[in-house]
Amino acid sequence: MSDCIVFIDGAYLSLVSKFFGKGKPLKFNIKKFAENLARDQNLVCKDIFYYNCPPFQGTPPTEEQERRKAGYDKFISKLDLSGIKIREGRCQMINNEYTQKGVDVLLSIDLVRNASRIKKFILVACDTDFVPAIEDIREKNRVEVILYYLKDNDPMFSMSDHILSVCDKKVRLKKEDFDKAGF
Repeated sequence: MSDCIVFIDGAYLSLVSKFFGKGKPLKFNIKKFAENLARDQNLVCKDIFYYNCPPFQGTPPTEEQERRKAGYDKFISKLDLSGIKIREGRCQMINNEYTQKGVDVLLSIDLVRNASRIKKFILVACDTDFVPAIEDIREKNRVEVILYYLKDNDPMFSMSDHILSVCDKKVRLKKEDFDKAGF
């Protein structure tokens, strides 16, 4: 079996989890989840990269913001202790909405940086911002990219087929993928 690296867009994974949990996030082990995805592709998971950003903190932060940050820190600490590599962007308020900044760039950088080391990547994401990096690593390094995604009639999961067209293999996420990684 070949080695692989699993790259996870944390905000996207959370959205999918809440979708399958009918509005409530499913309880599952992210490391086990990633390892299972690799095993399902007859691959050995060598590294897991997880991308997200801490919750927005005002100046000064509200009690709710502090509570969210404490929960996030506890969650990230558990991932870190399990050996998952954490990459964090930042949360910014734009037009009264919270927006992640820098996360897609960090993921793209790591795709390119790791392409000479391992030749099979699993990507849990849906964003077309990753397309240039995927095209680059496939062309220059002959990396095989397997995309795990959810495409549904729900407008939350509308996605461009552009990312689907540049990946070597596309696998739809299922609730069972989460169930197999449960505690």
